[in-house]
Parts: sequence; C-alpha cells; structure tokens
Amino acid sequence: MFAQGPMGRVQPCLTKEVSALEQYAVEMLHITKRFPGIIANDDITLQLKKGEIHALLGENGAGKSTLMSVLFGLYTPEEGEIRMNGKAVTIRNPNDANDLGIGMVHQHFKLVECFTVLDNIILGVEPTRMGFLQKRQTRARVLAMAEKYGLRVNPDALISDITVGMQQRTEILKMLYRDNDILIFDEPTAVLTPQEIDELMQIMRNLAAEGKSILFISHKLNEIMAVADRCTVLRKGRYIGTVDIRNTTKAELSRMMVGRDVKFAVDKKAAVPGEVVLDVQHMTVASRQHDKDAVRDVSFQVRRGEIVCIAGIDGNGQSELVFGVTGLENVKSGKITMCGKDITRMPIRKRSVGGMSHIPEDRHKHGLVLDYTLEDNMVLQRYFEPQFTNAFGVLRRREIRAYAERLIDQYDVRSGQGAQTLVRSMSGGNQQKAIIAREIDKEPELLVAVQPTRGLDVGAIEYIHQQIVAQRDAGKAVLLVSLELDEVMNVSDRILVMYEGEIVGEFDPKTVSVEELGLYMAGAKKGVDRQ
Repeated sequence: MFAQGPMGRVQPCLTKEVSALEQYAVEMLHITKRFPGIIANDDITLQLKKGEIHALLGENGAGKSTLMSVLFGLYTPEEGEIRMNGKAVTIRNPNDANDLGIGMVHQHFKLVECFTVLDNIILGVEPTRMGFLQKRQTRARVLAMAEKYGLRVNPDALISDITVGMQQRTEILKMLYRDNDILIFDEPTAVLTPQEIDELMQIMRNLAAEGKSILFISHKLNEIMAVADRCTVLRKGRYIGTVDIRNTTKAELSRMMVGRDVKFAVDKKAAVPGEVVLDVQHMTVASRQHDKDAVRDVSFQVRRGEIVCIAGIDGNGQSELVFGVTGLENVKSGKITMCGKDITRMPIRKRSVGGMSHIPEDRHKHGLVLDYTLEDNMVLQRYFEPQFTNAFGVLRRREIRAYAERLIDQYDVRSGQGAQTLVRSMSGGNQQKAIIAREIDKEPELLVAVQPTRGLDVGAIEYIHQQIVAQRDAGKAVLLVSLELDEVMNVSDRILVMYEGEIVGEFDPKTVSVEELGLYMAGAKKGVDRQ
C-alpha cells in the first residue's frame, strides 16, 4: 500500500508487524543525509524484501548512490533508522556492513591499482596460516567463482593494466567472495558490453533465487524492466514512489524519474559528409597487457558532418585506438592526420588547441582532477587563453567562474556549491556532464566521444545525444566509441566494428541489424567491403 506524503510524494504505509513471509531483509526508514549546500536524501524510505531484486532509479544527483553509501556505512545519516530482518542496526563503517552481510559494487571502483586482481578480491579477508598468506587455494576458489558466474578475469593481472570492464568484474567478484546476503550494485552495467550485461542479469536472477536480496541502481530502463521485481524512484533527493515492475512501463518510470515525457529515439536528419577531418592510416598500437599489439594496421577516416562509431566488445582495442588518436599512447607505426596536419607525434595540448576534444572512457583517470573545483575543471585545457589569464599569467577568476556557471546552467550540472564544488563530491553522472560540457563548448573540429552517456539518466542521455548530433550538423567530425548498441544504432551515421584489434566490418546503421553487428563483434563473421 502507498499513501500520499508531503510535497505530493508517495510514501509507503509502514506497519508495526510484518509476517514472516513478508518480512523485509532491509528497511531504511526516513533517511535524511545532508552535505554543504544540499540535502542529498530528504526523508527517504526504502524497503527490500528477502530474495527480491529491487531497482533504485533516479536522475543524476538524485541521491541514489548516497542512500546506498548510507546503507554500506560510508555515510552516517542525520536522521532515520536502518533495520535488518525487523531489528534496528547501527552501521558506522563498511566493516560493520560486511559483518551484517552487506556488500557493495561501487560506481567508482574501490580498487588498489598497483595490486593484482586476486589481491584486490581478497583484500581485508586474506586467508592466512600461522601468519603466512595462503593464496593458492584462494586463487582456485576465485577462478571457480569467476567461471560459475561468467565473470572471467586474469587473477594475476594488475588493476592498472586491465580494462574498465575487467575492473567491474573484479568488484563484483570481490563482493561475491565475501558471501554477502545483501548485494548492492551501483550502476554495475555502465562499463559492460551487451553480452556481459545479459550475463550479469542472469547472475543477479540466480543470486536472488539462491536467497540473496539485491539493490540495483541503474539508469537503464530496459535492464530494470528485464530483471527487477520492484523499483523505487528518487528525484532531487526525495522519494517519489515504489512500483511493481509487472504493472508499469518504461514511459511511466521515465516520467517519475524526470517529471516529464522523454524521447527514446534520436531525432536527426541524414548526414551530409564533407571533407576529411581525421585520417588514420595503418595505425598500430602496442598493448600494455601482453606482447600482441592491441591495435593492428587500422585505417579509417572521419569527415565533417558525420558521426562514425567504433563498436565492439570491450577489450578489442577500442581504448588503445582512442589513446593513439588522442595522444595518450604513442603509436608503433602508422600516420594520423587531423585537418590536413600530421599529428602522429604531436603532444596532447597541441592536439587540443588544434581542434580536438576528447570525452574519455575513464572520467577519473583522464577527464577530471577530482580535488579541483568544478570551475577549475571546466578550464583545464583553456586556462592559459587570454579569456582566462591576463598578460602577467594571473588567472582571471571572475571570468572563469562566469564561464563555469554558464556551462553548469546549460548542461544542468548539479552540485552542492555550484562552481566552487569539489568535483570528487559530485555524483558520477554530473561529473560526466561536466566533461561533456567542457569538451563540446570548445567547438572542436573533431570530437572524440568515448562512452559519452555512461552513467547518465534518460533525460541527460536525450540531451547529450542532441548535442552530439548538433556538432555533426554544425560541420564538425565526430568519432564515437560506444558499447551501447542502442546508442550505436541511433546516433551513428557509419559503424566500424573492431575485433581483436582490427576493423572487421563497416556498416550503415539504417540497413544493418543488431544481430548482424553482434556476429561481427563476436568474431563469428569478418570482412565487409569498406566504403
């Protein structure tokens, strides 16, 4: 049952006694959490039934991750109570949460980059005998668990050398290794391929069938409709309602989330390609993980007025291809030309000043300085321009703040203290919107966008897609790299499929099917005539 609460919100009717069959595994009752300048959670109640998959949905900055961080002991709420199996509990830190059987896969991974995958999985619960670390049996257990749940990893690889998708699998295995009963997945599919997402959805169903209770934060309505039993919606830190997935639709969920109707299709006219902006010829890029080259003899072009999308299963060379184009990695061989200039060995700043913008795959490693303010991050690549620095090399703080505030307003970047907010304290989705605002506002000749809508809600995705198409229509060249097949099919004008470091096919999204793309992405088919 539900009742109308303050501000027109729907509040669950709580009863003092719950039958054994209906008893909740976790109840978060009237939780309020404040930060400077913002109420992240405002009197939120969430109830998780035993053995259910409960989705938590909301816009970027709605308070979802904060609420789950309260449950996991990372934050202490100012008001409210947490109960487990009907009994009040106190969770002061993650150790308390783990002791209570609560595990969490974080949106921004909590991994030690100089440790191996195995060391990260067992960190904090290391098996010892007479004071000596026992890793052989643990290694076998982790490999068996990875095989069972379809989360294959290399236990001996360093975290710093593996893909974002592999890091995600490590986080999930770290939680499963501890045999927790309450599992929190914070945007677990943001960096997974479509095939990996399907596998994870089945893993979640199997875990729920084993009696685990799952809280699943996601912006992806298709996933919520496919796997969740119930869904709680938050908006701007407030509780909107809880619905049974069997009795709702994607359109209704999106309205609850953003307060308006959302277009799921991308409106765009036919592309009118012009002159070549990016010309990559026979590029080869080495791999950090093994002797085999990550990108092998790749050639392609991107023209003005078109969006060319690199599609493929994660780990097939897309990241290294982007690193080579943007200058984050040196190329072993080949030639890269932008606007007629050879940029193969050009420093990153010169590429940026010369007309290249880059929305990176890893926003923390390559997109932001987390302990800088939002306004400083907005001018990271332009602070030296006369607009932001005077003749004596002193920053024009007033102009920087005015510029940042304009972008914050235009792209709806939500933060507790506006332009002066430390980026580390912002939600992942709003960090992503800040990067997109900065890179698009540079008015580049070439926009390299890697997973640009990762972690964004449907309203933000709709807006970002409009901005990318607007760049194309303004005569810019766009190189899009995406693991989201819906994004690949709806946004791109040409699709290049990568498999094992090579481009194995080129397609028109208007004529190719998702099934056909999947065969090429999986390596089952190769060799399409290149246009």
